[in-house]
Amino acid sequence: MEVRWDVFLIILGAALVTFIPRVVPLMILSRFELPEWGMRWLNYVPISVMAALIGQEIFLNDGKFSPIANNIELFAAIPTFWIAIKTRSLLGTVLAGVISVMILRMFF
Repeated sequence: MEVRWDVFLIILGAALVTFIPRVVPLMILSRFELPEWGMRWLNYVPISVMAALIGQEIFLNDGKFSPIANNIELFAAIPTFWIAIKTRSLLGTVLAGVISVMILRMFF
């Protein structure tokens, strides 16, 4: 098997580009103790990102707001959110969402 240098350098460059933005903040922030308000603020980042991603998938279709009456994903999100809140299980939530969408698409 021949290894081409240009492909190898592209792979190496891509690895560095993804590695550096992840490691450098960890190295810098591990030396400081963040204030209490900063830690509280950082606790809300994952849920905010997840809400933005899910909200976009539920309410937008091809960049436009989808009507509520025809929005299968919105109706599937209701039992999925309920199961997520009750069980706090990622696997259960994903399965509930997939099964809800399957059932709704089968009937509508």
